[in-house]
Amino acid sequence: MIQNRYIYRWLCMVLFCTLATCMFFYVWYSFVKVNNQTGSLLGLGNLSMAAGIYLVLYILIGKALKAFTIGVDRKANLLASQVLTLFSVNATELFASCAITGQFRFFPDFLWRYLLLALVQSLVLCLLTIPMVDLYRKLFKPQQLLEIYCDESNETLDFMNGRPDKYHVAKTVNISEGTDKIFSLINEYEAVLINDIPSEQKNVILKECFRIGKRVYFTPKISDIIGKNSDDINLFDTPLYLCRNNGISVFQLAVKRFFDILFSLIALIITSPIFLITTIAIKLEDGGPVFFRQNRVTIGGKEFSILKFRSMIVDAEKDGRPHPAGEADDRITKVGHVIRPTRIDELPQFINILKGDMSIVGPRPERVEHVRKYTNDIPEFSYRLKVKGGLTGVAQVFGKYNTSPLSKLKMDIFYITNYSLLLDLQILFETVKILVQKESTEGFTEEKQEEMHNADSEIGDRNE
Repeated sequence: MIQNRYIYRWLCMVLFCTLATCMFFYVWYSFVKVNNQTGSLLGLGNLSMAAGIYLVLYILIGKALKAFTIGVDRKANLLASQVLTLFSVNATELFASCAITGQFRFFPDFLWRYLLLALVQSLVLCLLTIPMVDLYRKLFKPQQLLEIYCDESNETLDFMNGRPDKYHVAKTVNISEGTDKIFSLINEYEAVLINDIPSEQKNVILKECFRIGKRVYFTPKISDIIGKNSDDINLFDTPLYLCRNNGISVFQLAVKRFFDILFSLIALIITSPIFLITTIAIKLEDGGPVFFRQNRVTIGGKEFSILKFRSMIVDAEKDGRPHPAGEADDRITKVGHVIRPTRIDELPQFINILKGDMSIVGPRPERVEHVRKYTNDIPEFSYRLKVKGGLTGVAQVFGKYNTSPLSKLKMDIFYITNYSLLLDLQILFETVKILVQKESTEGFTEEKQEEMHNADSEIGDRNE
């Protein structure tokens, strides 16, 4: 059954590649047929090279942006990935086409043709993606999982219920019931979910699943994430791994800072009309201040004042204590209901990035009060302060607004231990994709708000 899923996904990718490349080839051939001054462009070699380069680019960029993960990602994610892939490939192909023709004066001609091509390709392939996903869900039922959990777990036990089309936790069993009972149940299910149980018991279950060839999902511990990026040392007669734990190098920091300045300047210029419209709208609604300032914590525990467009009433936290926004919070203004879901309220943080307080990509800087609370509950929370806080990051891309601090910490540590410029680029692409997701801006429920309020009240009481 699992193998059939891969075959279906591969056939979908082949169809995507065929359609995208054929549409490109039609545009390319139509152009060179008219502008073929030397006669060489219509040769089999040049035609094959043009189509081949496009096909390779589409496959590489499409895989990087997860445009072919039918049945894995949600429809909205797949559609956004497909559009980003096509525009990225066609933008790259602009320069490749100029190089193949040897005529950079054709750049404007290619520009409007490839832009129109990307729009047509996006429409066709997105319309094709939807029935592909529907057919996948009809052909392949959700995986039936056996979940193994522990009463002392810090993880929620229902996080996989967010994808009922892909996973179904058919049975849960507590690790306290013993490995003999668990082993007798494993073969009845397609896969096993190990949810934050003690390492010693997790290792026993992993070995048994390996022995019988059973698929396993497990929530990693912080040490698992740190060790995942280790290097192989082949000097002795036993496997040896090296965790360098050096953080981001000086050269990487310099390059990262250069792109922070460049991208933030470009973003401020491009979004300047949005800045003006939002400023006027906030002022017209209640006459209050345009910007909202809040103390946040960044690299090394340094505090700074983060900037946002004000999306709530003035003095929304007049008691001086944090009150996370709920899903239907009456403190949110009319303008706020527009700028919060669209992330427009975050745009002033490009000013923070120019000042050097933040980076474009990095762990989201938390409030001072929350850092104290989370570090008290989870001492490893301070690990995320090894790098500068960011406007976007792994936790923002793959988590939600109300994702637990422990889960966010694990995602941020993954970023720190696997840092590269390519990872930053991937996160930026993923950030564009999450703008179409409601879950990423989902507010705290009333229950979660009460929990956070009580926690912060305890902090306040200890500090008084």
